[in-house]
Amino acid sequence: MKELSGEQVLLRILLGESDRQDGKPTYQAIVEMLRREKISGVTVLRGITGYGAHSHPHTANILRLSQDLPIIIEVVDSQETIERVLPQIEQAVHGGLITMEKVRVIKYIGEK
Repeated sequence: MKELSGEQVLLRILLGESDRQDGKPTYQAIVEMLRREKISGVTVLRGITGYGAHSHPHTANILRLSQDLPIIIEVVDSQETIERVLPQIEQAVHGGLITMEKVRVIKYIGEK
C-alpha cells in the first residue's frame, strides 16, 4: 500500500452523470483508469443539484427528475502521480471542470 502524508494534491473532476466514454459512464471509465494506474484512491460523489457553464439546472427534485445529475470525482495523491495521469483524464472529460489544489494529508491508512 502506498503511503501518503503531508502536502499532496487533490484533483477534483466535475462532470455530468450522463457523460459517456466508450459506452460506459465517464466517471466509471476514469475510476477504472485510475485503478489501473495505481492511484492511491478515488471517491465519486453524486450531487443532488447544480449547474455548469451553460447554467442549465440539474436536479434530483422529484418534480423535475434529471437524468444528468452532477458527478464529482475526487483523487488525492502526489503531485507527480496526478500530473502523470492528468492527460488521460483531460482526454476523457469532454464537458465539465477539472481543478487541482494542494492539500495536507493528516491520515491515510488502509483497513487491516
